Amino acid sequence: MRGRTTTTTTTTGLAGRRGKTARTARTARGAARGTNEWTRKVVVRAGPSGEGADGVVRAPRPAYVPGVISDPKYVRVFDTTLRDGEQSPGATLTSKEKLDIATSLARLGVDIIEAGFPIASPDDLEAVRGIAKKVGNEVYEDGYVPVICGLSRANKKDIDAAWEGVRHALRPRIHTFIATSPIHMESKLRKTPDEVVAIAVEAVKYARSLGCDDVEFSPEDAGRSDPEFLYRILSAVVEAGATTLNIPDTVGICLPDEFGQLIAGIKANVKGIEGAVISTHCQNDLGLSTANSLAGVANGARQGE
Repeated sequence: MRGRTTTTTTTTGLAGRRGKTARTARTARGAARGTNEWTRKVVVRAGPSGEGADGVVRAPRPAYVPGVISDPKYVRVFDTTLRDGEQSPGATLTSKEKLDIATSLARLGVDIIEAGFPIASPDDLEAVRGIAKKVGNEVYEDGYVPVICGLSRANKKDIDAAWEGVRHALRPRIHTFIATSPIHMESKLRKTPDEVVAIAVEAVKYARSLGCDDVEFSPEDAGRSDPEFLYRILSAVVEAGATTLNIPDTVGICLPDEFGQLIAGIKANVKGIEGAVISTHCQNDLGLSTANSLAGVANGARQGE
């Protein structure tokens, strides 16, 4: 899912007396069989002009525009180590450690860094703010400035905290979410589907009203949500101004074909989808997060978390 990479092929031969002749013969035999036993694939990062210091031509990263990716084959990489990753048992990070990790992620070429959940604590808010000010204002080796994202539930207090955390970045993003599966709406939210849609729309509109032109929306537990309801709520938030639609398999129960079909259905049935990027957020409970993410990309997702 590294959208900024291209694959180049280099040929290696046997050392010593066999030399070039043996290498050429082996390559020819491989080509005749449709494969080349003496080739390896080298994945390289994109440079600012498409060419690196080593002379290898790289695919340039498309200009960042919220909700639009000019290259249809490009997949944005959204890293949530500093938010979702910190939920792992024992994974507690200091603000300094978070800043160091964010800096490394930016140098690796990550497109979007989810820096934290600002409402969670004053320390988390301060860490997100520090990342936004430093990492979110630096131009890295391919001329790119990473998007700095903060998570919020679908309420004004959370959204205010998220905006306070990320607003200092050159490219800030607010990521808001609300549950959409029947069991979550009934047992956790105690809200009707109509109420959930209204809350989601209001959250996205409020985030946009603060001056944030890059708003991501997630229907929590999408893997167990009714597809028709997903199409409805996603269409509504796109109309309200959401630029990325993230589809989480929150409890990690989807199989690759199921998740791929879910993404395909969203791409085909959500009104205004041409103005938003579809994203995947897959859990690894069954060891299928990578397979599910790739199935999502194969069916139209253009951001992977």
